[in-house]
Amino acid sequence: MSLLVRDVDALVADPARGCGRVDVRCRDGVVVAIGTDLGRESDDEVVDGGGGALIPGLHDHHIHLFAAAAAARSVLVGPPDVRRVDELRRALRTAPGRGWIRAVGYHERVAGELDREVLDALESARPLRVQHRSGGLWVLNTAACRAIGLLDAKDLPDGVELDEQGRANGRLHRLDDWLRARLPADEPPDVAGLGRQLARWGVTGVTDATPYRTVDELVALAQVGIGQRLHAMGGVELAGADRPAELGPAPVKIIVTDHELPALADLVERFRLAHGAGRPVAVHCVTRVALVLALAAWDEAGSRAGDRIEHGSVVPLELTPAIADHGLTVVTQPTFVAERGDDYLIDVDAVDQADLYRCRSLQDATIAVAGSTDAPFGHPDPWRAIVAAIERRTPSGSVLGPDEALAGPAALDLFLGAPDAPGGPPRRLAVGAPADLVLLDRPLDDVLAEPLSDLVVATFIDGTPVATA
Repeated sequence: MSLLVRDVDALVADPARGCGRVDVRCRDGVVVAIGTDLGRESDDEVVDGGGGALIPGLHDHHIHLFAAAAAARSVLVGPPDVRRVDELRRALRTAPGRGWIRAVGYHERVAGELDREVLDALESARPLRVQHRSGGLWVLNTAACRAIGLLDAKDLPDGVELDEQGRANGRLHRLDDWLRARLPADEPPDVAGLGRQLARWGVTGVTDATPYRTVDELVALAQVGIGQRLHAMGGVELAGADRPAELGPAPVKIIVTDHELPALADLVERFRLAHGAGRPVAVHCVTRVALVLALAAWDEAGSRAGDRIEHGSVVPLELTPAIADHGLTVVTQPTFVAERGDDYLIDVDAVDQADLYRCRSLQDATIAVAGSTDAPFGHPDPWRAIVAAIERRTPSGSVLGPDEALAGPAALDLFLGAPDAPGGPPRRLAVGAPADLVLLDRPLDDVLAEPLSDLVVATFIDGTPVATA
């Protein structure tokens, strides 16, 4: 069976062929014909595009699937949902269920710095764990600390904060795996359900940027049945490991932690280990210092095609020549401007505000830039990120970094790079291209004038519909 999508405003590789409306035929998972008035064949499944845009499927270049699925059943405890202590207390005490409370998205502006005693004053009866919106910190109340044996443990891993008496204060830095192993068994996150939602938004592929440490974790990811084309990074421990065939290629994830920066020699060794296994690196950098350190490591270890800076939250202009010289890609999240911009205007040093989540200036410096949501730390709808890249508006309506704004087509292209070449030439419809497509309800110029996920009519993977409005 083949798919014939008639009467569409197709985003094609050859603009000359895309003038006016065209028909697009797909067979065996690829585009086989683009032209006007393509005749219907006997096995065609015909879809009337009604003059709407037909574009390649969106690819989210940095997402955390298990965490994003888990967040869907968690309590939101940060802005804009929660902004004051009384709202935080109410959210925790009205959390559904009777057992553990999992809360996410916390920011210090709500109630200051958390530890187990602060959380005890808010909720002491039920075990509670609260994740900072950065994703790098969990804070547990005393009931939770007791439930996992934290207060009585003799050999605590690095990342467990201690109080003045030498006891755990409930703050756990970068200890997701350690904590998960001590939590009670729970229903697995509904990753397949998340995949269905992403398909309704036109997402046909994702790159999971979680630094998985074991092959078993990669196998579990490959078996969740998300539906999208799935790429997964994994940590440096898996640089040379045999990966499940279901997972597409991706870099090795390396985190430059902000609270405890690694030694340059250690970082260089991780780069060389990944490169030696034939893999590029994707380096988590959210501060100026982390970026400087990462670039120093690239100076020592050298760069490889596909090496990436993840987030690029703060990129001073004086560092852009070094990024360009190494041929690095920046995979960024403009949606954070729309979700957290007002906090940035208060919390971030004025000298750094112009450097936040750069887009246009990086492209002007011939640096490849790709877009992502970083869900669950940002909203998983990529169209929100596209709007944010165009408007650069904070929740209150202020414009943060107006010179970094992109025109509509360039903002869309952030999500149209190939999975193994984010920020590279954007994918277009062409004969022989994969039939991963998104049909929208109006022409592309009208879509980009007001981008919304509600405009997605249908999503196809391999020419097969996986979501319809």
